[in-house]
Amino acid sequence: MVGGLLPWLALPLSQALATSHSHALLVQGPAGVGQFDLALALAQAWLCEAPQTDSPRQGWACLSCASCKLFSAHTHPDFQLLLPEALRESLGWEEGAEASGEAKASKAKPSREIKIDAVRAALGFTQATSARGRAKVVLVYPAEALNMVAANALLKTLEEPSGSLRFVLASNAPEALLPTIRSRCQPLPLPLPARVPALQWLAEQGVDDPELLLDAAGGRPQEARDWFEAGLRASVWQQLPQQLARGEAQALANWPPARAIDALQRLCHDLLRRAHAAPPTYFPLSALPKPGPAAPLHAWAAALRQAARHAEHPLNAGLLIESLFAQGKQALQVRAG
Repeated sequence: MVGGLLPWLALPLSQALATSHSHALLVQGPAGVGQFDLALALAQAWLCEAPQTDSPRQGWACLSCASCKLFSAHTHPDFQLLLPEALRESLGWEEGAEASGEAKASKAKPSREIKIDAVRAALGFTQATSARGRAKVVLVYPAEALNMVAANALLKTLEEPSGSLRFVLASNAPEALLPTIRSRCQPLPLPLPARVPALQWLAEQGVDDPELLLDAAGGRPQEARDWFEAGLRASVWQQLPQQLARGEAQALANWPPARAIDALQRLCHDLLRRAHAAPPTYFPLSALPKPGPAAPLHAWAAALRQAARHAEHPLNAGLLIESLFAQGKQALQVRAG
């Protein structure tokens, strides 16, 4: 396996290896909890030539056989990864781009889709004999990144796999998959991890104030770590609600538009919860200004959803964030008559 297994994935991995009865598994759950990591661990275990036999790690990859070493080096001849080009570098698989038919164009922006050329290359891989004789595995992540043409091309092989071919798909939006693809996979739910192991892992990653950042990420530890590594600090997060109330849009001036809009959506969510006398999800209650009626907040939420659809390509990111910030401040200033 590539790297150490996330602590909250041990039980799902053991359960999947013990109970899976399908040639295709669909790991599904919220983003930021390790779907890709679990899918990799499953693939490596299926390919391992000396899987562990002792409980509680029965069936896990041994990490030391020739197959495991090839897998860790991203050179296993019986493993194929379908991954959008835009995610390869961040997930550490950029060297495999050409093998999957997604070689980078010199000037083109990396695609966030899994395209038909990559699927065709994978289909060619599935038709070849296993090089090491153990199995052949195709991993698709995120499965919802398959465009319609690519998904339909993959479907026939998913329906009628040959020999020892196995699939593991991972998705944080399974509802976006074709129903025919979902129906041919055994679901493997991956919920939010328990709070204690998530906080312990964040502390081991060097994340300051892990409790607050885990809440900010909605209980998703990988997202909390990524936000921390991108520069988000607990003090900055706590100050955001009051900065909104004061109309200080410069608070988000250096944030990427998508992340800024996401943060505002979480703040709007918590303000709406407070307006309905419910506890907040992402921010400490003490950090939230007292909201007025819910209707202006619902209007702001609608504007944020619309902006999120174009967050990757805003016409003017600065003006967009300032406008959304101003609308949020105005929604807070409305008082019940």
